[in-house]
Amino acid sequence: MTVDIRVIRAGQVYRYYLRETVVGDGRRPARTPLRAAQEQAGVPAGRWMGRGLAALGLAPGEEVTEAQLRNLFGERGRHPYADRIEAQRLTVGDSPKKAFKAGALGRRVTVTGVDFVFRPQPTIYLLWAFGDEETGRVIEAAHERAIERVLEWIEDEVAVIRYGKDGIYRVRPPGGLVAARFRHYEARSGWPLLHDHLLLSVKGQRLDGKWGSIHTLALHENTVAASALYNEIVAAEVCETLGLATEPRTVTPGRRPVMEIAGVPHELIRWTARRSDQIAACLAELEHEYVTAVDDDGELKFLPVVSERARAKMNQIAARKTRPPKRKTQPLAQLRAWWKVSAILTSKVAADVINSLLEHARAAAAAIRARVAAVVDVALAAVDVTATVFVMNEGGRFHRRHLLAEARRHLALVLRGRRRDPGLDEEIVAAAISTHCLDISEPTTTIGLLSDYRLYTARWSLSDLPARRPPAPAPGPDRQPPADPGEPVAPRPPGQDAGEWEIPRVPLQYERAVLAGAVVRQKLRTATAVRGRAYDVVAHQQAAMPEQLLAPKPADPAHDDQEQKPGRREALDLTALRAMRASRTDVEALDLTAERLRHLQDAFAEAADQAHTTMNRYTRRNGAEPPHPVRPDDQQEHRPQQPGPHRGREAGY
Repeated sequence: MTVDIRVIRAGQVYRYYLRETVVGDGRRPARTPLRAAQEQAGVPAGRWMGRGLAALGLAPGEEVTEAQLRNLFGERGRHPYADRIEAQRLTVGDSPKKAFKAGALGRRVTVTGVDFVFRPQPTIYLLWAFGDEETGRVIEAAHERAIERVLEWIEDEVAVIRYGKDGIYRVRPPGGLVAARFRHYEARSGWPLLHDHLLLSVKGQRLDGKWGSIHTLALHENTVAASALYNEIVAAEVCETLGLATEPRTVTPGRRPVMEIAGVPHELIRWTARRSDQIAACLAELEHEYVTAVDDDGELKFLPVVSERARAKMNQIAARKTRPPKRKTQPLAQLRAWWKVSAILTSKVAADVINSLLEHARAAAAAIRARVAAVVDVALAAVDVTATVFVMNEGGRFHRRHLLAEARRHLALVLRGRRRDPGLDEEIVAAAISTHCLDISEPTTTIGLLSDYRLYTARWSLSDLPARRPPAPAPGPDRQPPADPGEPVAPRPPGQDAGEWEIPRVPLQYERAVLAGAVVRQKLRTATAVRGRAYDVVAHQQAAMPEQLLAPKPADPAHDDQEQKPGRREALDLTALRAMRASRTDVEALDLTAERLRHLQDAFAEAADQAHTTMNRYTRRNGAEPPHPVRPDDQQEHRPQQPGPHRGREAGY
């Protein structure tokens, strides 16, 4: 995700933003005016955004002052010009209490806003960091337009004001919202990171003119969809203006690829990823402590496997533990010169490539646009989106926002940096809901009747897919398995770091989602007239195809004359799978027949059975019952799914 969200509260949290965030994440000197501190830090002044500015007497693009920030975010939601309004009321003879109330925007609140952090993909801000001034202006303009579009979508489709008893009434703010945007140029570590902090006020005006508070839970729930929309727009703006194209790159094996600018060397991304390496090393230590933790009776506290929920929590802990202190901010021109010298000396990328990075990216884009045609088939996109969301959400239950986020990811993958027609993502979602989704909502409250909170599942059954089971790799000479129940924690072998252990983890669901899409498409091809349709390469399906499970083992020259053992099934021919990499349409290149689908599923089932057998060696002791019960708050991934109408809200996506 390239959009983060944090809550702003009046008091200490607001003072942190006023002291550091608004001046480029540096340390604001005491008793220094805001604009002077921003000039010393080399960052531009904050600017107001949003359609709700007119109701407050502000204009888009107007500079944000310290007094306005203090009133709106620090004084529990007062008018930005509350001081002026209060003085005018006192002048005409109003009491101090009435004058103070005149400067308020409805009821006083503790949560005064949310902080959205927008940052483009690494290849985009690397082009911004190493390019000339014109390239930098183009990328910053695309970055700003993407933020504006996301804010408009939030105003129109996401933000709601709750009022009435228990907030049973919900209304969109017709006048829009108010936000202050602050530009930063570098990460905490000092490496290039173009990003903006959008401080969005929770105050909004209802149809009757009264001021209410935006429901912040709705903003949190739609952050993934906002991130997908921002990524899609900023990439399209940059690519169309500079003549570039995007390509999928796998960052973490088993997870979905990310769309990056083609032609930018991956070594440059690694050059900026030192912070990620520190987090990964700390995470490996935490995972080893987790899977080997025992209680007072010598039994494992948890199952000897790391679930996605537990890993996400440990990742947050690792990020906090490895967080470096903030550096003194510097002017952008000085930063760019230092970044280029550092990249040439330490990134292992040739200096001529860094100096002509834009030309290399344009050459790669020309090859991609000549080979890959951007054709979006709404019907097939609806199949892919529904299958992916169905598999990746717990219990197969999901909401409309999950479909919307996946539809935007699908479009970014298909279009490769080209602009799309407005509303195409909504069209895919509508097709998915009407054709492949089943409404299973059983609302007991008013909110459950809203379209955004309707609960869906897939119409077709994917019971033929192998069940998700936790794997446990066999220990090797340099692998350290988790301790058995009742045994002391094994000491770390000398000379080995924590990252050299094979920590068993619950397998990611993305590969099953890819397989689900292939299965459903094949069924639709044989049952309907979809066979003739074709759409662009779905590269994440190419990357995630489990070739290691299907490819035959290399032949041994010494035993090449031996006959194949009877009963052994011939491995699946991967010619069609590999052909997808050179084809424009994955549907025709894949050509999954019913026999190949059965073979693919058998391979997955065999691998899952082997992993389950190995896992039993760690979870049972001498044929006894399983060890200490699992904590329900840490191991929800292993709890059997309980039927119920409202599980979709807890589903992680």
